Amino acid sequence: MQPIVDVHHLDKYFGRLHVLKDISFSVDTAEVVCIIGRSGSGKSTFLRCLNFLETPDHGSISVDGVVVNANESGRSYHRRLHAIRLKTGMVFQAFNLFPHMTALENVIEGPITVKKINQQEAVEIGKSNLEKVGLADKQDEYPSRLSGGQQQRVAIARALAMQPRIMLFDEPTSSLDPELIAEVLDVMQQLVEDGMTMLIVTHEMGFARNFADRVIFIDEGHFVEEGSPNQVFSEPQDQRTQIFLNALKRFNQADNKS
Repeated sequence: MQPIVDVHHLDKYFGRLHVLKDISFSVDTAEVVCIIGRSGSGKSTFLRCLNFLETPDHGSISVDGVVVNANESGRSYHRRLHAIRLKTGMVFQAFNLFPHMTALENVIEGPITVKKINQQEAVEIGKSNLEKVGLADKQDEYPSRLSGGQQQRVAIARALAMQPRIMLFDEPTSSLDPELIAEVLDVMQQLVEDGMTMLIVTHEMGFARNFADRVIFIDEGHFVEEGSPNQVFSEPQDQRTQIFLNALKRFNQADNKS
């Protein structure tokens, strides 16, 4: 079976800064992959390259059979780029909801404007996805009247409404207070159980340990180590992974004491 995501020799520069370095990587359908690493290691940039929110400088990316090479241009390139973006749902650190739209209006905006679905059908899709994230009773509320956790769940419903083949999560709980994190992780757990293919940049090691099929540690733009959660967390092979996990453990212990 062909992988649903297939990346070959990906490089990304910001000016003279080489952020991603010759990354090759693939994901199978229904696989859940968590990407971990310190701030500035390239995690979010890698995720954003997969749907070309950041443009790679070298390499190729294939999503569900649609291949785009770096440095392409022209009508065919833009058509394939659009196809990849339709196949990938993205959930950001910030919720990025339209403040002047209700929860339901936020969710149906993409299907109506991008996929040209009629409003009645879009509303049914929107209501179904708000129900999936536990917010059926909040469809007429504006973002300012929702908690951070609720806003992030609306953002997940918005991404799901586009019926993507793969979901990309860029540290989806990092902007939330601790008591609100669980409600977002519960929704993500349900997506895992539903068989959604997911790539997740996260600091939630408990979620990665319990629900990921594979964990990848990235450092200075390289995929340094990857394996099962048990292997990476319990028996890391690379010294850089060990140093990162030990530092994270010390931080969590200090945080719990405070």
